[in-house]
Amino acid sequence: MADNNSIATLAEPDNVAVPPQPTGKSRAFYMSFLAICVTTFLSAIDLTAVGTALPTIAEALHDNKGDFTWVGSAYALASTAFILLSGSLAEAFGRRPIVLISIAFFAIGSAIAGAAQNMNMMIAARAIQGVGGGGILALSEILVADLVPLAERGIYQGLIGLVWAFASSIGPPIGGALANANLKAWRWLFFLNLPMSGFAFVLVIVYLSVKRPEGSIRSKLAQVDWLYVFLCALRLSLIVLSGNAFVIVGSGLAIIGLTWGGIRYPWASAQVLAPLIIGLVMLAVFGVYEAKVPAYPTIPLDVIGNRTSLAGLLTTAIHSITSIAVIYYMPVYFQAALGANPLRSSVEMLPTALVISPFAFFAGAGISILKKYRGVNMLAWCFTIIALGLFTLLRDHTPTAKWVGFQVLVAAGFGMLFSAPVFPILAPLPPNRAASALALFTFTRAFFQTWGITIASTVLQNELERNLPSAFVAQFPAGYEIAYISIPVIRAMDPSDPLKGQVQAAFALSMRTVWQVMVGIAGIGLLACFLMKDVPMVNELDETYALKEAKDKKVVDVEKR
Repeated sequence: MADNNSIATLAEPDNVAVPPQPTGKSRAFYMSFLAICVTTFLSAIDLTAVGTALPTIAEALHDNKGDFTWVGSAYALASTAFILLSGSLAEAFGRRPIVLISIAFFAIGSAIAGAAQNMNMMIAARAIQGVGGGGILALSEILVADLVPLAERGIYQGLIGLVWAFASSIGPPIGGALANANLKAWRWLFFLNLPMSGFAFVLVIVYLSVKRPEGSIRSKLAQVDWLYVFLCALRLSLIVLSGNAFVIVGSGLAIIGLTWGGIRYPWASAQVLAPLIIGLVMLAVFGVYEAKVPAYPTIPLDVIGNRTSLAGLLTTAIHSITSIAVIYYMPVYFQAALGANPLRSSVEMLPTALVISPFAFFAGAGISILKKYRGVNMLAWCFTIIALGLFTLLRDHTPTAKWVGFQVLVAAGFGMLFSAPVFPILAPLPPNRAASALALFTFTRAFFQTWGITIASTVLQNELERNLPSAFVAQFPAGYEIAYISIPVIRAMDPSDPLKGQVQAAFALSMRTVWQVMVGIAGIGLLACFLMKDVPMVNELDETYALKEAKDKKVVDVEKR
């Protein structure tokens, strides 16, 4: 492993002591940044809205086998598969065409999801959506790095956080309102993505005018890991069957083992152990393969080869696991334990969505002002750990003031962690490595969101099997996952029926275990911060992908001299 001090030294240019002053931004810059914000909004609103509507979607598509877990996991796995690929393609062919292709995939997947007639069709559609969503997320981060030096990026990273948080705040109410209307209205949750995708597509074509790298098509194709392309295509075609190779098949098989364990089959059974063990082995094979690639590896080894960047990736991974668990399973608590309908549960999630926004901005702005990021990351994890610990106190009779206050605290931590980890990842690296590092950053976030959904689902399902009254469980076929499909049943029960109160108490008790697990995982995020060093942040850009207008202006200035 490379020595962090040496890498940090290489990343510091001669003018660190007297950094160049921030340059004025052109109209082309602001319109390009607007295009980035629109694509980020598109991806974020889909993520948060689907979680609230998922119980209704599962009911409408007659999901009796618990396949609802894959509605989130299929999106995240497909997104994960194409994030690093999209980064490689953007390096070779330029940013704009890859952004446009990503938006097109997202729109096609949305149309198919809206027309889905069964859960398999929905899962396949979400996989196609994930391909586009992964590209959108990766390119949004990369484009910000292209346009803004790291030393100035805090404000703009905070603005991206604001957009993400705003989309997160309106996503749950939209999902809840559509899910609450009837068993068909939820389809508009996906159809509404189509006009927004069209708007984003036009905005990117008109305003995102960035330079494209020089070189022949052949030389550009040589920069792409085509074995990984093949595996990505294979992932897309086999997403419903959960078959693939290396990182995708490994994670897919491991997730199947975790999902089935203790629900469909005993933990010690071959049906659970076989996919779990094979999946972990495949992930190890992926790591060996990456280490042996002589050029253009999918995982940039120089990024994970220094402790500060590695610590930033670890905090990103832990943040992804814990935040997605809250986004997906707090609505379950509200609907199952407190008896809220989808619309009300989305309103009850507003403290989380609204508070994330300002804290995401303040974290980015604070880092830009202080020129230090280690303390901000540590503070964010302290908020998160305390809040998740308080979540373990939630019960079926918890007063409103408590669950609102707990959400405000966890949202403060999550909001800061939407902006803060990218700085330790990039600070030790030269500007021309930012794109590869940010693709890995986005890959890490999407990959571990999949694990966050799966871990929370597995814990909840196993706890429900243990805590729910047998009289209630008897209504469902043996071996089925009932976390989501039981919510409409609970809502339909007579409030005076003692069994309803027992079921709601059992759900709250089972959710407590989920939050206990998340507290332990969040502790790893805090420990990772101790690996970081506050490396000086440079005020330079990689001119290879700068705005064309900016380049033309520099040429004119030189000629005048």
